[in-house]
Amino acid sequence: MSLRTAGSVLVVFLWSVAGTVSAVEGHSYFHVTYTHQRICTLKGTSVDISCSYTYPSGHTVSETNWYTKVNEAPQNLSPGYGGRVEYLGNMQSDSILRITDLRESDSAEYTIRFRTDQTTWEPTFPGTTLTVTGLQVKVTPATVTEGQQVTLTCSTTCTLSDNPTYIWYKNGHVTNQSNSLFLNSVSSEDAGRYSCSVEGHEDLHSDEETLTVR
Repeated sequence: MSLRTAGSVLVVFLWSVAGTVSAVEGHSYFHVTYTHQRICTLKGTSVDISCSYTYPSGHTVSETNWYTKVNEAPQNLSPGYGGRVEYLGNMQSDSILRITDLRESDSAEYTIRFRTDQTTWEPTFPGTTLTVTGLQVKVTPATVTEGQQVTLTCSTTCTLSDNPTYIWYKNGHVTNQSNSLFLNSVSSEDAGRYSCSVEGHEDLHSDEETLTVR
């Protein structure tokens, strides 16, 4: 995973908004709850991955770290790592990992470890799985002749929740707002370069796809 310069605005699309991951590992009085099991978000935005945790009375948290895996080896994502990582929360009972300027290589599972003044605790159960997706225009059918009906879909590699509205562009100009773009009885006037974005993140366009009408 490559982490570089700081980036764009915050957007989070969740696969399981109501669900949490909760488990007890080792001693029953150590406990961590990840707010979301899975998160799907757009490339170029930012994401907050959060959890809460408890530990025996008398302990004081001295260090908290978020990890991911790089080539199957744990990678410590310390604050400031690559200029794109920030820790938020009180760091005594809750923690938030913020990653900015997301790219598809950030797609991974993220887990937390914390150390108290008496021990180090490393849970082994799953954390939060992040999937970072771009947008891609798909044209159906692939070969278009005049008079046909054509469907253009703004495709992602994971399911964006909250029913986002897609904005469609033809030759760089807004043409429609809908999940899919339906062109009935296409003609040469419909030919052009089409792209899409998600409402609220119009600066994050898909690559253009050229529609050719034969």
